[in-house]
This record gives sequence, C-alpha cells and structure tokens, in this order.
Amino acid sequence: MSSTTKVSTSSRAKNAARVLTGNFLEMFDFMIYGFYAGIIADVLFPATDPAFALLMSWITFGIGFLMRPLGALVLGAYADKHGRRAGLLLSLSIMSVGVLSIAFVPSFASIGYAAPVIVIIGRLLQGFSAGAESGTASVYLAEIAPNNHKGFFAALQPTSQEVSVLLASLIGVGLSLTLSDAQMHSWGWRVPFLIGSLLVPVLLIMRRSMTESEEFKQRRHHPSLREVSATLAKNWQLIGNAIMMILLTSVTFYLITSYIVTYGHKILGLTSMESFIVTICMATANLFVMPGVAAISDRVGRLPVLLSASAALGVCAYPTMAWLVADPSFFRLWVAVVFLGCLYGCWQGTLMISLVEIMPAKVRASGWSLAYSLTYAIFGGFTPAFVTWLIQVTGNRAMPGVALALAAIVGFIGTLLARKRLAAGRQQWLSIETTDSQPEDTAATAPSQRGFA
Repeated sequence: MSSTTKVSTSSRAKNAARVLTGNFLEMFDFMIYGFYAGIIADVLFPATDPAFALLMSWITFGIGFLMRPLGALVLGAYADKHGRRAGLLLSLSIMSVGVLSIAFVPSFASIGYAAPVIVIIGRLLQGFSAGAESGTASVYLAEIAPNNHKGFFAALQPTSQEVSVLLASLIGVGLSLTLSDAQMHSWGWRVPFLIGSLLVPVLLIMRRSMTESEEFKQRRHHPSLREVSATLAKNWQLIGNAIMMILLTSVTFYLITSYIVTYGHKILGLTSMESFIVTICMATANLFVMPGVAAISDRVGRLPVLLSASAALGVCAYPTMAWLVADPSFFRLWVAVVFLGCLYGCWQGTLMISLVEIMPAKVRASGWSLAYSLTYAIFGGFTPAFVTWLIQVTGNRAMPGVALALAAIVGFIGTLLARKRLAAGRQQWLSIETTDSQPEDTAATAPSQRGFA
C-alpha cells in the first residue's frame, strides 16, 4: 500500500497550500518584472537609447535564469537529502532576499550604474532559489497525493503560478487606472514588488508549518550531492529528453504571459490596460484548464494529452500570431492569447507529473529541477530578448509565433522519445521504494535503457 494512503485529505490540502504559497511568490516576482520591463529599463538603466535600454532590461530578466541550474543542483540535492520541507524553506528564504533587493533599489539617476548591478544581483538570487523551487514543489505534491490523483495534485504547482499571473495582472490594471505614466515611472512600478515583500514573512511562517512527505521519510537512504550528481550523469539521456519537453513550457510561458504586456504595448501599439485584461482572462481560464486536463491524464495517461497539446500548438501558433498582427486590436489579442494560453495549459498541467514520473525516485527533486532549470537558462529566460531582437531585425511582428511553433515541435519530439517511460511512469507509485537496495532506480532507469530508440 502506498504511503500516501496514510495521510488524511485535510492534511494533504493544508500541506499543498503551504507549498503553493512560496511557488506563488516565485512566479509573482518574475511576472511583475516582465510586466514592467519597459519602465524598469527607463528608471534603472542608462537612458541613452530606449530600444537598447529595453533590450538590456530583458537581458537582465534572463540573467536570473543562468543561476537556475546551479540552484537546481545544490538546492535540489539538498531537498533529496534533507527533505522536501527543508529544501522549500531554504529556497523561499533566498528568494525573499532577491525580491527585497529589487523592490528597494534606487534609480539610475540616484546611484548610477549601481542600480542595474543591484538588480542583476537580485535576479541572480531569485534565479538560484527558483532553480529548485518548482521541481521540489511538484515532487512534494506528487508524493503526498493519492495514487489515482497524482496528475491533478502536481498540476496545482503551475496552477498556483497562474494565480500569480492573475494577481500581478489585476495589480497592473489597478495601477494603470489610478496612476499617470509619470507616477508609474516615479514610484508606481515599485508597488507590486513591495506587495511581494510584505508577503515574505507570512509565507515563511506558513511553509515552516508544513510536514515532510511520508514517502520521503520512509526512504532509508538519502543521497549526497556527489551521489545525486553521479545518478544524474548516468541518466544524461533522460535529462536531455526532459529538456526537450520543458523547452515548450519555457518558451511559451514567457511569451504569452510576462512578455505579452510589453509586446502588446510596445510592438502592437495597444494600451497596457488591454494587455493586462487579456492576461487576466488567459490566467483565469488556465486555473481550470491545467488541473482539469491533468485529472484527465490520470485516467487516460500522460502521452495522449501531451502529444495532442504540443501538436495543436505547433500547428496553430504562427497562423494565430499572423492573424493578430495583420490588424492588431484588443479583440484579436484576446482571442490569440487565450487560445494559445489554453493549449499551453493543457500541456503544462500534464507535464508536471510526467517529469516527476520519469525521474529516478531517489533524485526526483534534483533531476526534475536540473532539467527544468537548464532549459530556462538556455531558452526561456532569454526568449523575450531574443524575440524582441528578431522583430527588430526582420520587421515581422509575428515572430513570437515562429518561436512558439519551433518549441512545440521540439516538445512533441521529446514526448515521443519519452513514450515508454511515460507509459510505465504511473506504475512507480504502486511500488514505492523504501530502501536503497530495492530497485527504486530500476523502476525509473530500466525504461531509459530502451526508451530512446
């Protein structure tokens, strides 16, 4: 019998909520930086060339992702050895320092080049902490969930991120309605960061009260950083396969969420208010799409859902964006973003549990986090900057559609390569390993020996 059956429903719900609060803060801070990248460029970077300042602001956004792989390896290994609770507490503490540094940094006019330096340091800290946050949270949620609801529980992690998108967008709407452009540049852009800062002590208290997953406590051997590194190196093909799948997530998420506000305003000439409203609608829809489709995957399997979602996104991405830029309007932006966002939601809701299930059990947190962080470091974090550059070079405002389509193709191929592991992954939960001598690696590694044919 799975250890998860020993845990009450109320206990699962409370622990899930405590985990998701920190995950919410991580994404909330990333989102508001993306929403206000244009203003941050004006306030915290040299005002020589507006286009160059905006590009530098997006590059700074991406710099944080370079620390994610290191954070994934260090904090992920820490969570695999000392527990999911300990790892999540540590990542939230580091994340909080990054949030505060950006919230209170003086302007470039006040302290010169020290301003962008402080922002970069804050982004590096955020990236380091985020390296293991999502992975450890997803693993924890999967481990405390009943065997027949693993997908639904794991999907709560990206769903909490959609709550972040929703709240950040609502704050953006409120600020747009009440403050002038001059006020936004003067102090208004700091308000969302200050809200995030005020949430820090509350979230730390909540996360301290969470309990360790029963499955982790029953495992007698917890690997060291050296053992984790050796296991991950042995499964390098698996990490590469996971990166292909996560590529679709990293590119799509930042293009249709944090980038869309700047894209709608700076590229399409629409108002920030219109872009915020569109983002609110997309995030609201995914509050239901992600857990709903993940629950379907608990019944029909992960493979058909992932293949369908990636294929649909690959086929529809560029035509949808081309239709949008042919005659930009609020209605067209709404249709394009909500449509593509829901396709992304179908993929992302199911991907979370899929990544947990294909990883070797004793390195779930570090393996999941490393693959996720490497992908975001290489692709996701710099996607807005890359697409901004492509639009400037080609003059084609539909270039985000090209990036989305290419990412979907890679994700589709990655899913095909993982088909045998995905088919066998759900069986892991029927025989949870509690000793190092038992084949906890075997259940997770054997398919990899034949799953890349």
